[in-house]
Amino acid sequence: MKDVLTLILAGGKGTRLEPLTRDRAKPAVPFGGLYRIIDFTLSNCINSDLRRILVLTQYKARSLDRHIGAGWSFLSRELNEYIEVLPPQQRIDEHWYKGTADAIYQNIYSIEKADPKYVLILAGDHIYKMDYAAMIDSHLKRGADLTVGCLPVHVSQSIHFGAVQVDAEDRIMGFQEKPKQAIPIPGDNEHFLASMGIYVFTARPMYELLCQDATRADSDHDFGRNIIPNIIDSHKVYAFRFLDKNRKATPYWRDVGTLDAYYQANMDLVDVDPVLNLYDQDWPIRTHQPQLPPPKFVFSDPGGGEGARRGEAHDSMVCQGCIISGGHVRRSVLSPNVRVNSYSYVESSILLDGVDVGRHCRIRRAIIDKDVKIPPHTTIGFNADHDRQRGFQMTDQGVIVIAKAEFPESFTARAADR
Repeated sequence: MKDVLTLILAGGKGTRLEPLTRDRAKPAVPFGGLYRIIDFTLSNCINSDLRRILVLTQYKARSLDRHIGAGWSFLSRELNEYIEVLPPQQRIDEHWYKGTADAIYQNIYSIEKADPKYVLILAGDHIYKMDYAAMIDSHLKRGADLTVGCLPVHVSQSIHFGAVQVDAEDRIMGFQEKPKQAIPIPGDNEHFLASMGIYVFTARPMYELLCQDATRADSDHDFGRNIIPNIIDSHKVYAFRFLDKNRKATPYWRDVGTLDAYYQANMDLVDVDPVLNLYDQDWPIRTHQPQLPPPKFVFSDPGGGEGARRGEAHDSMVCQGCIISGGHVRRSVLSPNVRVNSYSYVESSILLDGVDVGRHCRIRRAIIDKDVKIPPHTTIGFNADHDRQRGFQMTDQGVIVIAKAEFPESFTARAADR
């Protein structure tokens, strides 16, 4: 693995995740209470014994920079190990990155300086567990110029993925980027082989391909649209089937690129048997662990009856620093420093860092961004018309999303209107 340099593309705008990406890059969006989305890719790298990692950032990268600096600075430069944030330097081009291939090309100086024999290219905005070492080993054994990580996806999702066709040896014979109707896997008419956006390149041919693509005025400078389709006849390009380290019956890989997908992926975590296993000590997911006290549940029953304050959480994930002060939480994900005050009810919701739920609130099916203060007696998620009247953002599946430190003007004034 010392001959491998890992590049993580973490510069996407993530517009479909707004307002969560209004002030942060998509890979920096919190997930699962304690983590950021990029933690899964970075943990896969560390667990795969990859120790030279460059994170290519671009838009709204401040919180991502801060997170990586705080939680991922444990490698030793003296041993030539590092996780380093690489912002756009405009060494070659004075424009923002035009595509995935252009992002790599504009950083070709930094890549060459590391002198790798092989380059692993990853996206920093997917949730999954994977041993990249197995993919790199397959690349070496086949003598490939490029290996593409792939997994079966239902044909109804064709428009969202690069579609791959392979021969009996998994050599790629065809590649279409986001077709309307992908060619199904032989013998399985319901699924096609989709590119995961994970690539292993042999370094020397990669340099040549990127330099050639950079001179083409008609190119989108993208791996899926340009590089891969143009080289499958002239180079050794192979598919590598996704090997899931999640150890569940069904392979787990999620693109949480929309608010509804993000919400559902978080809700998956609070199931009795969650489809994503965060408790596997053999494949741990690392992150920055803030120095906070344990979660606290306040129960007070001075005289019994309706005056009892019962701080409790059921089928939920509650992070450190949280205080459930006489409120009730069910099937929810609470990030650090969340407070749910007395007589409030929170159900099927995601509360990010520092959210404060006032007394007698009722919240259901909501995503609330960090540091939002919910006034007492506020009701969210129980009446769609009422929520729309107050200007709350609602997803296609009816999830209410409240942005960081932002309320409609009428919110506080009508908080008591239940």
